[in-house]
Amino acid sequence: MKAMILAAGLGKRLRPLTATTPKPLLSVGGKPLLQYHLEALAVAGITDIVINTSWLAEQIEDYFGDGGDFGVSISWSREMEPLETGGGIANALPMLGNEPFLIINGDVWTDFPLGSLSLDSGADAHLVMVENPHHNPLGDFALADQFVSLEPGPKYTFSGISVFKPHLFKGFKNSCFALRDVLRPAISSGRVTGAVYGGQWWDIGTVERLRHLDQQLKSGESNR
Repeated sequence: MKAMILAAGLGKRLRPLTATTPKPLLSVGGKPLLQYHLEALAVAGITDIVINTSWLAEQIEDYFGDGGDFGVSISWSREMEPLETGGGIANALPMLGNEPFLIINGDVWTDFPLGSLSLDSGADAHLVMVENPHHNPLGDFALADQFVSLEPGPKYTFSGISVFKPHLFKGFKNSCFALRDVLRPAISSGRVTGAVYGGQWWDIGTVERLRHLDQQLKSGESNR
């Protein structure tokens, strides 16, 4: 399985830090946020990785290079302007191939075992969900048995970790759109499975959360 890390965002909520440093290079626990993903993927045996970049792209690409120093092989998908989550994936399809691929947001930190991900027969996507953090108390999607649902009911937060079949993104090349534009029709058709992960997961969306995680990692803790 190939993997794609979404790393093209502007990081507006993390300014002024991201005015001169791209979000994936912000340091937590003594190393760049993006490095944790590369190391976790290498441990999982997933070494063929696509990373999209846009804002301050040269800094990210120069730092990680071809990925050899981190035990992986990186292909870079440069965007002149950020294409959002869905558009970035669609733009990188030629690099991702025809088999299901793993997607992980570049601005999360987690100890989720990436090697455990797979796609059930008949499903077009699988989402890793987490209990709702303080900054997203209403959640994103419900779960009905193992299927993700848009129906009313208790909801969980999408972790930014998922597996997709590539056909969901075909026809969208060079378009700017959110991942939910692909997800919602597939969910409505009953083709998206999901599971709740109870381990460590952080959404690094603000300077406060970045600094909190940094402190936790340096002290040997990482509770949300």
